[in-house]
Amino acid sequence: MQDLQYLDNETCWLVKELKSNISQESYFLPRETGLNIMESAAENHNGVSAKCRNAKVEDLWSLTSFFGFSTQTFVLAVNLLDRFLAIMKVQPKHLPCIGVSCLHIAAKMVEDECNISPTHELIRISQSKFTVSDLSRMEKIISGKLNLELKAVTALTFLHLYHAVIVSLTSEREEIPSIGRLEAQLKACLCRLVFSKAKPSVLALSVICQEFEALQSLAMLEIVQEVQRHLKIVDSELLYWRGLVAKCMTEYSSSECNKPDNKKLVWIVSRRTAQNLHANNFSVPELPTIPEGSWGESESEDSCEDMSCEEDSPCSSPGSDEKGPFFPVEFRNQGRK
Repeated sequence: MQDLQYLDNETCWLVKELKSNISQESYFLPRETGLNIMESAAENHNGVSAKCRNAKVEDLWSLTSFFGFSTQTFVLAVNLLDRFLAIMKVQPKHLPCIGVSCLHIAAKMVEDECNISPTHELIRISQSKFTVSDLSRMEKIISGKLNLELKAVTALTFLHLYHAVIVSLTSEREEIPSIGRLEAQLKACLCRLVFSKAKPSVLALSVICQEFEALQSLAMLEIVQEVQRHLKIVDSELLYWRGLVAKCMTEYSSSECNKPDNKKLVWIVSRRTAQNLHANNFSVPELPTIPEGSWGESESEDSCEDMSCEEDSPCSSPGSDEKGPFFPVEFRNQGRK
């Protein structure tokens, strides 16, 4: 295979970008000693355990999908969360506020301003108990502890660059996995704390290798090997993380795994609460009057199933956004904007 440095200008530029990002990736890695403490922490420990952290990242994935944020926002939020937890002693009760704060910071750094929901809506949809002022204070603490002036180099940065290199070097006959599919696999990996220990460049290449091996594409695997050689990524390191990625994908595809992307956000509220959620734009519709004589006597008697509920009963709830018009129109269309 031809050496990457002797290819066209576009590919050469991509390779230079890869090398530049590799030189910076260590600045945005979580402190490994802090990650080790989380891994060894028990569930009843005062600090945040790996299981607790993983559950919060899955919640952030669900919120990312609900509000229509990009994968870049989610990956950056996880990076901020891990870096903060790795240097600070955090009580589990504060984790919801920290998680939503990291997502909000990431959204403000990545998304267009018009696509960022108001803070109180983000708190309400996350079903958290903290206030807007709590979130604002936590964001200041996180910003003060982490260097947010520089653009973070993450595994997603390398995933996009690797994919662009492969596209530029692959013939039209080759079937290349979509970047969306690779992003979904990366997000699944980030829901497990162990992958926060991997170098972003190695993790991204491991995701691509695992996918190409599944496709049994020798031509694309040769390109990956050439990229690995050019970036001087050690074989043993890549092999180790490829094994963990393959294991993660196997577990993730099993029927026993709850996938955050498909996780429904469900609220059970009373009619009164639903009316107060958004009084100007949303109210529970009244049922139309049933005209007399529209049913026969026998049909009327058979149809007298008890459909009434007390005002504060859960059965008066319109249900989740998947099953009824619970949210105002601007909420339900949030992800489409």
